[in-house]
Amino acid sequence: MQRQTDRKTSSPRLRTVAAVVACALFIATPTAHAIRIADVTHLQGRRGNTLMGYGLVIGLPGTGDGGKYLASIMQLHAMLMKFEIPVPPAALADTKNVAIVMIEATIPENGAREGDRIDVRVNSTGVCKSLLGGHLVPTPLQGPGLDRIFAFASGPIRLVDPKVKTSGLVVGGATMEADIIHNYISEDWQIMLVIEDVHASHAMASVIAQIINENASEVGQLRRIATALNPKMVLVTIPEGDRDHPADFIARVESTELLMPPTEARIVINRGTGTIVIDEQVEIGPAVISHNGMSIVTTQPPPRPTEETPVVSEQYAASIHVPNREFAGARLRELVDALNQLNVPSKDIIEIVENLHRMGKVTGKLVIVE
Repeated sequence: MQRQTDRKTSSPRLRTVAAVVACALFIATPTAHAIRIADVTHLQGRRGNTLMGYGLVIGLPGTGDGGKYLASIMQLHAMLMKFEIPVPPAALADTKNVAIVMIEATIPENGAREGDRIDVRVNSTGVCKSLLGGHLVPTPLQGPGLDRIFAFASGPIRLVDPKVKTSGLVVGGATMEADIIHNYISEDWQIMLVIEDVHASHAMASVIAQIINENASEVGQLRRIATALNPKMVLVTIPEGDRDHPADFIARVESTELLMPPTEARIVINRGTGTIVIDEQVEIGPAVISHNGMSIVTTQPPPRPTEETPVVSEQYAASIHVPNREFAGARLRELVDALNQLNVPSKDIIEIVENLHRMGKVTGKLVIVE
């Protein structure tokens, strides 16, 4: 791959040869390595749950919803009535130290037990200007069906972001009143291993099932307790001898090491951070890229210079070097390295890579993260 430029379109900023990183570039080398099954899978049923409720924040220094926001006044009135304090709503019309809020608490993926304390997020739903200095009144938290109280939340509110004053956090604000236990084992003594999306493939599922079966087998006899159902799921039956202590069996399965199968070449672009992660295997086909008066030409293999088509080397520009690989295309990372050396902005590099992929010039899967 050689770079060709027009001397008339050169700019002074390109005359200093320096490898200035315009976007972060990481290269993943496709070498085989042993990892644990738990590193690429999780048990079906292991997930977070959200509890929610609506409540009042009191003690605000005049930054609450105010008497004109009827919803807050009515909720404050209802709370006072529960404590048999007969205050008419009209008497609360000038109240500005309360705010109505929505409360959320996320249960950890392994569940929670009675007495556990969990952080809660508090967000104003009215016309409150700031929750700074407020205190959340004890509020019941319910599950998705809103048919059962699992926790009560209360406590002083701390702003996570000083710029967002209508959203805050109560550290350890929710106290669990009931257990939330995830059941990973079916009635048939089976567990389901769910492969993470980034690793999901038929090859990965097959390797996981094979290694579990081998570890459960005697010499000369293969026991099939694991079956690969699809690229994401492996069904495992707990042997009868392990059913008295299923947690020990699951721990052995999750800690089992496996040899990673070859994976597809990928390019992951995070537009928000301007980051590009490129697999070593990603190649690009012949193409001409023009950017701000300079052209970059990729060929397979690089041409030999002749009198008619000489290779021009200029001191003010960074060169693009491609190792001599017979019958191999140019690596995408080499193009990105060259663009970094030429001080091409991160946004432009991302657009170039995306356009090359649209043209079918990139041998890899493109993953976009907004």
